[in-house]
Amino acid sequence: MTLFPLARGTGAAALLALAACLSAGAQPAYPDKPLRILVGASPGGGTDILARVLADKFAPALKQPVTVENRPGASNTIAGELTARAPADGATLLLATNTAQAVAPHILKLKYDPLKDLQPIGLVAVMPNVLVVSASSPYKSVKDLLAAMAAKPGAFKYASSGIGSTQHVGGEAFNLATGMTSIHVPYKGSSQAHIDIISGEVEMMFDSTSSAMGQIRAGKFRALAVSAPQRSPELPDVPTLAEQGVKGADVSTWYGLYVTAGTPRPAVERLSAELTRTLNLADVQSRIKALGGEPGTLTGEPFAAMNRQEFDHYGQLVRDARIKAE
Repeated sequence: MTLFPLARGTGAAALLALAACLSAGAQPAYPDKPLRILVGASPGGGTDILARVLADKFAPALKQPVTVENRPGASNTIAGELTARAPADGATLLLATNTAQAVAPHILKLKYDPLKDLQPIGLVAVMPNVLVVSASSPYKSVKDLLAAMAAKPGAFKYASSGIGSTQHVGGEAFNLATGMTSIHVPYKGSSQAHIDIISGEVEMMFDSTSSAMGQIRAGKFRALAVSAPQRSPELPDVPTLAEQGVKGADVSTWYGLYVTAGTPRPAVERLSAELTRTLNLADVQSRIKALGGEPGTLTGEPFAAMNRQEFDHYGQLVRDARIKAE
């Protein structure tokens, strides 16, 4: 029995068209499963904080559970590689920083290409880095710090969240700009480095405001300088490096959202729209600004172009400072 009468000679084509329509109609709307946001740093750091802000807002809007998974190590690139190798279904997201997306590729031998294997969704936030020391240290300014470093060449250490991190680059840029020598001590995340900064085991750190602000407000860190062209609105009394005579050492940290390359366009567009909506929420903007940063405004190709430009910029800085894997 023929349910759909067909014109002579058109049966096969019509059946194929019908099958295609039925197949398309059967495709579930994105997302149809729980999502996870991978973070290449330890819990408690700036990346982790922002990832949890996004997860809290994405879950009700996307009507799916959204969990945050911390995969610290290798300059945030472990999380990047896991995302690059995940199924391209939009279920695995990555909150990355310029550490993994623009710096580490010039220092480490990666098993993935961050520019080709990850699909940019949008810029989440930009945070200036800040030079901090323990609140119990004797250094009250960059001048004090440089005088002490000059008196004991090579004796000072600076912490970072890992080789190739913006903290690492900031430390080497500071050495290059001042002519000083300080020893790099990498950790698996900013929160671990904070312990040794507070105790005085390591003298200083060029941390992002997003992870350092809590320690500064708690009175455990003393902020000596902001590594940006302008002072931070959240640290109005802290001068910039340039104001204290150190020029050419500005390094900021930016955070971006990515998915696996090849993720279907509808999923990418949905995530981009959701990110834009989230970053326009008043409470999210207040949270980002409280961390010393500014919410991102770039999505899609403009954000991808910024990532490529930053990749080239940090590649040159790595070469100038002769930064190598340790």
